Amino acid sequence: LLQSGWHRRLAGVKALLLNVSRAVTRDVLITFSPTEGPSRLNTTEKGKAGKIHLPREIFRSLSSQTVRVVVTVLNIQQLGMFKEVNQTGQVLDNTVVGITVGDSSISGLQEPVQLTFAHGELPQGVTPRCVFWDASKGRAGGWRSSGCVTQPGDKGTLCSCDHLTFFTLLLNPALDGSTARALMAVATAGCGVAMAFSIFTVAFCIFIRCRFRLEETVRTNLGLHLNLVGSLLLLNLAFLLSSGLSGRAPPGTCGLLGGLTHYCLLCCFTWTALEGCQLYLLFVKVLGTYIHHYLAKLCLLGWGFPAVVVGVAGALGSYGEYSIQTLDHQAIAHLCWITSEHLLVHYITNCGYFGLIFLFNMAVFGVVTHKSCSLQGTGAVQGHRQPWKVALVAAGLFCLLGATWALAFLTYGISSAAVLYLFTVLNSLQG
Repeated sequence: LLQSGWHRRLAGVKALLLNVSRAVTRDVLITFSPTEGPSRLNTTEKGKAGKIHLPREIFRSLSSQTVRVVVTVLNIQQLGMFKEVNQTGQVLDNTVVGITVGDSSISGLQEPVQLTFAHGELPQGVTPRCVFWDASKGRAGGWRSSGCVTQPGDKGTLCSCDHLTFFTLLLNPALDGSTARALMAVATAGCGVAMAFSIFTVAFCIFIRCRFRLEETVRTNLGLHLNLVGSLLLLNLAFLLSSGLSGRAPPGTCGLLGGLTHYCLLCCFTWTALEGCQLYLLFVKVLGTYIHHYLAKLCLLGWGFPAVVVGVAGALGSYGEYSIQTLDHQAIAHLCWITSEHLLVHYITNCGYFGLIFLFNMAVFGVVTHKSCSLQGTGAVQGHRQPWKVALVAAGLFCLLGATWALAFLTYGISSAAVLYLFTVLNSLQG
């Protein structure tokens, strides 16, 4: 450690070494805290220190008469270790506890190792989860919870695990049960209503295009709207299928539904961006914007580009069953979607992709609004619109350019239920 330069980081490591006899007749009890490190438990000791309970089974299964027990308390903020890629949860007090007994790996215990992580009242909107570090997860390792049972309490959380390694308590953002069930009900009902209105809108646009002779610009606009509403219709249908069949469909079928849902969502985002491009051409460029087979090329981009992205994500095995969990770590809903192991796919293809589209469309919205106000001020536009009508048109354009999807960035982590309800209602009724 001294030769490698790690002595500068030893302030974040506190360890306790014990020599324990194989013939031990009682369990080994140890306390730990982020500030004082681990120590042998004094029966009269009280306070907010965590506790470790090592069962006798561990020592009776060893061959040697005396074994060394090493308990290590790490401050990962000081050490810069145990950082999972795309980690959404927060490590309690930045504390990781490592336990080793002897030189062999211990797993499959009948009587579990118990760790009590002491804490006060947890913030609203988070759920504690007992996890251990798995170096084989991904490229750099990550947290897993298999083999561990979480029992939350008022003053601490009890973790019961059937193996020994490095443990911590991960605080994940989550919903309470009643809010999650209400949101799922609102989303399901909203998607059903949106599908009905989407079908009506598609039929109305087709009727208009076939019944009346329209200018080329109007026909192009109607074609754009048809494709956008069509993508919304497919997205609502895919969501209802994925939420209804998840848990009952075979893994392969759930993976296909997850890919279909992702494809429809990306199509919706892409057509929203194309609406912004068309708006820019109409209000800013105005002249010299004729493109041969313009709508056909837009269709190739609007429906083809998402297919390429989903194809690559599917080749990586990104789709499967995804569960939405509540504060008490219970699965409230199952969806066929991008699995938890491939969250990077979600962040890049959904959050990152929409973020770029949102910035572009909001810039277009600002330019179009400024252009309209300038025309009104110079008198180039005949007539006078009432302010509430102007505001209504602006709000319609704002929604058409996908601004309601931006609420998803406000629901990241611990967010208010009001934002979640607003996001769910606006986007499930977008059709």
